[in-house]
Amino acid sequence: MENILENLNSSQFEAVTSMEGYIRVIAGAGSGKTRALTHRFAYLVNEIGILPGNILCVTFTNKAANEMRQRIHNMTGDNDTGYINTFHGFCVNILQEDSYAVGYPKSFLVLDNSDINDMLGMIYEERGLTLRDMTFRDARNKIEMEKLCNRPDYYHDLINLSIEELHQKYLDATEIMDIIFYGYLYQEKKCFGLDYNDLIKLVLYIFSKNKDIKLKWQQRLEYIMVDEFQDIDSLQYELMEVLCGYHHNLFVVGDPDQIIYTWRGADIKYILNFDKEFPDVKTIIMMENYRSSPQIINVANSLIDKNKHRIKKELIPTLSDGETAVCHFADSAEAEAKWIAEQIISLKESGVSYKEITLLYRAHFVTRELETALQKSEIPYVLYSGIPFYDRTEIKNTLAYLRMIAYKDDLSFRRIANVPKRNIGERRMKFIEEEAIKNNCSLYQAMCLELENDIFKGTKAHQFVDMIESFSSQYSDRLISELVSDVLDKSGYEKALRTEGSQERLDNLAELKQSIFNYETACGEESLLEHYLAHVALFTGSDQQEKGDRVKLMTVHAAKGLEFPYVFLCGMNEGIFPSKKTNTLERMEEERRLAFVAVTRAEKKLYLTEAAGHNIDGSPRYPSRFILDIDQNLLNYTEKPKDGLIENARGFITATEKHLPDNFEDDLFAVGQRIRHNILGAGTVMEINRDKLAYLIKFDEVKTARLISFRVKLESE
Repeated sequence: MENILENLNSSQFEAVTSMEGYIRVIAGAGSGKTRALTHRFAYLVNEIGILPGNILCVTFTNKAANEMRQRIHNMTGDNDTGYINTFHGFCVNILQEDSYAVGYPKSFLVLDNSDINDMLGMIYEERGLTLRDMTFRDARNKIEMEKLCNRPDYYHDLINLSIEELHQKYLDATEIMDIIFYGYLYQEKKCFGLDYNDLIKLVLYIFSKNKDIKLKWQQRLEYIMVDEFQDIDSLQYELMEVLCGYHHNLFVVGDPDQIIYTWRGADIKYILNFDKEFPDVKTIIMMENYRSSPQIINVANSLIDKNKHRIKKELIPTLSDGETAVCHFADSAEAEAKWIAEQIISLKESGVSYKEITLLYRAHFVTRELETALQKSEIPYVLYSGIPFYDRTEIKNTLAYLRMIAYKDDLSFRRIANVPKRNIGERRMKFIEEEAIKNNCSLYQAMCLELENDIFKGTKAHQFVDMIESFSSQYSDRLISELVSDVLDKSGYEKALRTEGSQERLDNLAELKQSIFNYETACGEESLLEHYLAHVALFTGSDQQEKGDRVKLMTVHAAKGLEFPYVFLCGMNEGIFPSKKTNTLERMEEERRLAFVAVTRAEKKLYLTEAAGHNIDGSPRYPSRFILDIDQNLLNYTEKPKDGLIENARGFITATEKHLPDNFEDDLFAVGQRIRHNILGAGTVMEINRDKLAYLIKFDEVKTARLISFRVKLESE
């Protein structure tokens, strides 16, 4: 075991050894915050003597949690690494222990998007809806909005209504959104499923209704640490506040300059006002950057300094001198992509591997020309926007087998009852569904009851049931890695893929087996199948790992928390980065923070590229204001910008900034509120359109509703 306090700088040492009370660490990009968190955890365990099971450390991705868990295991030598998890993953831990308080079994399902799509498919079929009414993606998004904003108390129906009452509410619904929403709640209740949005809501509900359960968790968690605190939303903040309510030991780490998820609910006020909300807060500043060259750090500092709403600070470089950041202005998007490909080839010839090179961009459409250029130059690459690993068919099918063994739920049954082919097609599935309704039971139970029915002659239904029953009776005594190999063999699924010659799918299954082995290694041999299934249901695209020597292409949002030796920041044009959708000064500052995040991903060398030409509407393309924000002495232009280009760009930016209003969020009128317009008269606010920064208002003297900009002065009536 390494010396926990060795090789820490003064601010890291202070963070690691500060124990009691409320502690806020402002940690700049690349300043070693993960090191501080893991060493503090190990210090609590090894030096103070705190039991790992009494420590909660919250991260924002499963990948980060796994890496942190492994580091802590190496430092403490203890297989018990306490609660190192995402907020939602930790809520799964709570519910697996206390879900009885809301009438849910410990073996509840954690639903992912694929499960929700399956549920929507059933609802659409039952109620005669089509994708013309609403796509599954739109339906998922609207369900999320309903749960978070429009029907925040929905969980009362999910918890308190019987399955029959919820079903009737679904059948009585006539509006499309009501049909989808209550149909979805009914499907959730039917299989004891909970989605991403339910987890924190139900935990907070349990804590509000059961003081003993709340106190148990408060007393258990003697020390709480929260990583990426700048990205916390209101529900997560409320949960954190409750959990630290007994010991009052809360340690948060974040950087206000890296908040880029306000559109997802993150609120900068939680980190900025932390010292006002909690008593006797100790603030520690960590600004020494151990990731990037001084040249890259200087670019980052110069860029973010243009934001006004921030804690004034600067990253301090610690590495030796590197190369000046390169800026390339191309004549077209095609020429920009071609130049990038040429630079990649040059780097490769100088000994740099492809996997050390990453292309970052604000929006996916930028990749069209990039991919074409890479393909022409025969440069291998991976695009981080394809099907996430855990959404691939063969992975979903394998996990459905594991879920079937643990839960015997309808969603998993529908997915794999006939995979591989067992002659249980549409007609027989319809029969099973009718029997399930008649007997008020699950689809699997219905098939078990009717196995001797003539309808199952000539099928492999018997073999399927025998296999599931055999595994269900003994899975709790087996390692998950052994179980999955056996399931893939006994089910015939792996053999079927071999027969098809699906080598890529077989490779993906091998990767899944390895990931399960890694999970067991990190969590210890006591890993439970139910815990693994809940864990993997919360995985996202950002949690996957790609292998091989390939150039990476990804959005800046996807790159958050990562680092790369050589970074090309592409498409640095006004209307691309910053996005043309940026319509307030506050959002412009978030765009600049996003550019700051992109710059600070680079370790050795940074390239900024943009393309001249014209936009779709015929307007000229200008370089991004973020390039112009940077002290021009810090950039090495491949060619001197054309005469007047910079001056014209600055003129365009100044003109557009005049039309960027301040954020109005705190002063908005509410839906239903009566207002008065100085020309159109009195009216009622019907909707608030935040994308267009406008109200939809029905004026008393105007026949149809009007969209009125936030900029226009309105008065309460």
